[in-house]
Amino acid sequence: MKNKTLTTWLAFLGGPLGLHRFYLRGLGDWLGWLFPIPTALGIVGVERIQQLGVDDQLSWALIPLLGLIIAVCALTAIVYGLMPQDRWNARFNPGAAPDHPAGRTYWLTVMGVAAALLVGAGVLMATIAFGFEHFWEYQLEEARKISQ
Repeated sequence: MKNKTLTTWLAFLGGPLGLHRFYLRGLGDWLGWLFPIPTALGIVGVERIQQLGVDDQLSWALIPLLGLIIAVCALTAIVYGLMPQDRWNARFNPGAAPDHPAGRTYWLTVMGVAAALLVGAGVLMATIAFGFEHFWEYQLEEARKISQ
């Protein structure tokens, strides 16, 4: 039986590594194996900005990947946590009764949804701000080059 609370927390905490997909669909899930790629690229971007400074343009492209994958996983945790019990059991526990406890929403599920909402919204806003800031800095720099 696939537990909704565990899946919510796996999507929130281990989502960037695809842990929730492996839990629900097994190790053969090809999309689960794709999740670590943007996560690793984003971590490389963070390391590049720490080593080379904020003027490294490659890190400008890589860091938002990490922010977006964290936000997507937080949204996934929210969707899983808010899924009704009968729909959860029909989708992930097809042999179980619609009211099986594996799909029930507990306080730990609600806390996972709330944490995912807080962190996901914060990371998404920070990612958007970071991306737009560096985009406009690049545009201003190119405009200065053209005007000279």
